[in-house]
Amino acid sequence: MDIIFTLLGFLFMVLGLAGSLLPILPGPPLSWLGLLLIYMTDAVPNNITFLITTLIIALAIFILDYFIPAMGTKRFGGSKAGVTGSTIGLIIGLLAPIPGGIIIGPFVGAFIGEKSNNANTDKALKVAFGSFLGFVTGAFIKLIIAIIYFGYFIQAFWSYKNLML
Repeated sequence: MDIIFTLLGFLFMVLGLAGSLLPILPGPPLSWLGLLLIYMTDAVPNNITFLITTLIIALAIFILDYFIPAMGTKRFGGSKAGVTGSTIGLIIGLLAPIPGGIIIGPFVGAFIGEKSNNANTDKALKVAFGSFLGFVTGAFIKLIIAIIYFGYFIQAFWSYKNLML
């Protein structure tokens, strides 16, 4: 059973890394499932504190990822209409069946929100860029967390590989 848990854990780790860059997959929570699976093996001793801490971090990053584009919009001088547009664009981008919808949605939403607030085109583009930068920042944070979790996975596997195999 340890081999199955380890292989499934590795699969979740790879999916978590992919999910850090692909918006359709929740990267950090998938990586955390990989950690959970390796800690469920008989070979790796349970560490509830570690698992709870990493779960809280994964969930916090997952939730924060939905707010970071709006925060980027606000940071680049966006009005409430721009932030609202960015959020609506994110939701539409998630639901739209177009490639890159989650990237394009907040950008276009922030732009339209600022234009509806009578902002000039230059300011609206600057705010939309802030939304895009927020998306890239969120993806970077998710990727860093997924890499760290993958490192923990490899370390746990390497330390107890003789007991697993």
